[in-house]
Amino acid sequence: MAERPSNGTSWFDANHRYLLAAVGVVRATLEDYANRFVTEDENRIPDRRAEAAAEMEAATEAMPGIPALERLVRLFGLTPFERDTLLLGAGMETFSNFGLLCAAAHNDEQRPHPTFRLALDAFPNAHWDALSPDSSLRRWRMVELDPGPSMATSPLRIAERVLHEILGVDYLDERLAGVLESIPLADAIAPSHKALAERVAKVWEDVDSANAFPTVQLAGGTVSDRRAVAATACALLGRNLKAMSATILPVKPEVLEDLRRIWELEGALSNSALLLECDNIPPDDHARREALAWLAEHALGGVLLSTDQRQTGGQRPLVTVEIDALPTDEQRKLWHEVLEKQVLDGHLSEEEGNKVVQRLATQFHLGAPAIRAAGFTAIARRDNEGANLDGALWEACRLQARPQLDDLAQRIVPSATWEHLVLPGPQREMLRQVAIHVRQRQRVYEDWGFDGQGGRGLGVTALFAGSSGTGKTMAAEVLADELKLDLYRVDLSSVVSKYIGETEKNLRKIFDAAETGGVILLFDEADALFGKRSEVKDSHDRHANVEVSYLLQRMEAYRGLAILTTNIKGALDVAFTRRLRFIVNFPFPDVQQRAEIWRRVFPSEAPTQGLNADLLARLNATGGLIRNIALSAAFLAADEDEPVTMRYLLRAARSEYAKLDRQISPAEISGWEQSGRRVQAVLATSGKYRSSS
Repeated sequence: MAERPSNGTSWFDANHRYLLAAVGVVRATLEDYANRFVTEDENRIPDRRAEAAAEMEAATEAMPGIPALERLVRLFGLTPFERDTLLLGAGMETFSNFGLLCAAAHNDEQRPHPTFRLALDAFPNAHWDALSPDSSLRRWRMVELDPGPSMATSPLRIAERVLHEILGVDYLDERLAGVLESIPLADAIAPSHKALAERVAKVWEDVDSANAFPTVQLAGGTVSDRRAVAATACALLGRNLKAMSATILPVKPEVLEDLRRIWELEGALSNSALLLECDNIPPDDHARREALAWLAEHALGGVLLSTDQRQTGGQRPLVTVEIDALPTDEQRKLWHEVLEKQVLDGHLSEEEGNKVVQRLATQFHLGAPAIRAAGFTAIARRDNEGANLDGALWEACRLQARPQLDDLAQRIVPSATWEHLVLPGPQREMLRQVAIHVRQRQRVYEDWGFDGQGGRGLGVTALFAGSSGTGKTMAAEVLADELKLDLYRVDLSSVVSKYIGETEKNLRKIFDAAETGGVILLFDEADALFGKRSEVKDSHDRHANVEVSYLLQRMEAYRGLAILTTNIKGALDVAFTRRLRFIVNFPFPDVQQRAEIWRRVFPSEAPTQGLNADLLARLNATGGLIRNIALSAAFLAADEDEPVTMRYLLRAARSEYAKLDRQISPAEISGWEQSGRRVQAVLATSGKYRSSS
C-alpha cells in the first residue's frame, strides 16, 4: 500500500482526486488524438489539455503525501509512456464514456477499448519495448490482454490489484485469497529468538536487487516460533510478512509460473516477504517438493522457508537458521510476565507464582506465543469457570503442545489408575520409580548439576516387556494419569521405512513435536526395529543398526518419558537394551493375580450377580483377555436385560477364545456352568430381571 500520513481519510480523498486528474490528462491526450479524424466543418472534440493540466497541478499541490500512483511508478521504475498506458486502462474503470473516446481515437466504433496500438500512436515518448514480456507492465502483470487478433490490437485492461493500489484501497488479489495469510508481528518475542530475527535481517539488509535476496531457511522449533522470528525479521527491515503453505503449490510449470508472477506483484505492492511453510508435504510428494524448490529459487524478493526438515538449496544462496526451544530461563521470564498481574491482584502469592512457573517451565517447552496463549486461556477458565489456576495452566499447556503431535501419533486418553493395575510388587515399585524420575528430572539434572557437560542421558527411557495383554499399555496409562501428561502411542512398524534415511526422518519429526509438551511416548512393536542386528552382514543390517542407534540417541536426549514395548524380550539385542534406564517385565498373571483382575474388571455401575473370582481365575488368560471377556459378557447380559453372571462370562470366554483360535480346557471353566445355572434360577424366581431360557 501507499505510504499515508496519520490523517488517512484526507490522504485517501486527495489521492482519489490526484488519480482522476492523472487519468484526465491521458483523456485530454486521447481527445486531441481523436480530433485528427474530424474535419473543420464537423463538431470537434473540445481541447481540454489546458484544463486537465491545471487540475493535475492543483491535485498535486493538495496531496498530503506521496500519491499511490507515483509510488507505483517509483517502485517498478515505470517510464512516462508505461505510466500513461496504465492510466489508459484505469480510464475505462473511472470514466463512464471512456470507451466511446477510445472508439473515436481508433476511428472504429467496434473498438471501444484501450489497446497497446492506441497507446503507441497517441502518447508521446512511446517505445515498443514497453510491450515486451520483460517490460514492467507485462512482467508484473499490471495490464492484461483479452483475446484478439494481435498483441498490439487486443483489448487492454488494468489488473484489478493494480487499480485498487493506485486508488489507495487495501486489497488482496482474489487469486491469492485463501492462499496467502498475513502474519502479524508478535506482541513479544523471547531474546534468543529476537537475536535469530536480527541475524535474518542482517542477511537481507544490504541487498540492493530483488533478485539477489538469499533464501533463508528457518529450521526446527514450532510453527509459531518460526512465524514469530520471520515476522520480527521483516519488521526490522520495515517489511510485512505473508505466509503460504507449500502443500497448495501447483505442480504444473505454467500454473506455478503464473503464481510466481502474481505473488511477485503482491509482494512488491504490499512490501512483503514470502514465508513458505513446508512441514506438511508428504515425503513421497516429489512433484510438490520440486515446485517448492523452484519457487524458492526463482521468486523475486525475500523468501523464507519454514520447515521441520532442512531443504536443499539451488543456485540462489540458502542461509539456514536453526530455531531451538527457548532456554528454560527465558521461558520462566515469559511465564512471570504472563502471571505478573495475577500476583499483583492477589490471585497468587509471589511464592506460589514462582512454584507454578518452575513447574511449567520444567515440563513444557513452549514458544512465546504459545506461553501467552496458554496463560490467557487458563486465566479465562479461572475467571469464567472458577477453575484452579495452577491446574488450568497445566491443561492449557498440554493443549498448546498437542497439535504438533496429533498428526504423527495416536493420543491415548488414560482410563486406568494404580487401582486398576494388577502387577507383582517389584514391577509396581519400578513403575513408581519411573514416575519419580520424570517428576524430579529438572531438580536432579539441572538444579543439582547431574546433567554434566552434555544433554545425552537426560531422558527417562523404559522397556516394557511381556506377552500381549499383560498390562504394558495400561501401565503407560497409569503413568500418564499419575504425571498428568499426554500419552501418545507410536507404531514403530509404521515408522520404519525401507528407504534409507526415511526412518530417521519419521522419528525426528515425532521427537521434535513431542519436546514441546514433554509427553509420554509409547513405541509399540519395538521388535520391528530392535531385532538382533548387532552382527552386520550386509548394508541393510548396517542401516538397521543406524536406525536403532538414532532412536536410542533421541530417547536418551528426550526431556520426557519414552517407553518401548515388546512381546518378545529375547528378540532384542542386549547391546541395545542395556542403554535403557528401566526394564519392566510384565509376567503372565498367576491365579491370585487373575482373581484380583476379575474382582476389579467390572465398573461399580455394572450390574453383576453370583460372580466367583476364584472360579474365573482358573481360566489361563491375561489381563487384556479378561477385560475383553468381561466387556463381551456385559453386552450379552445387557441385550437380555439381565446382570452379568457366570453364564454370560462362559459364552463370552468361548467366543473370545474362538477368535484367537484357541481351545479352553474343561479344567479352566470347571464349575462355571453350574454356578451360572444357580444364579439363573435365583433371577427367574426373584423377577428383578426378565427371565431368559
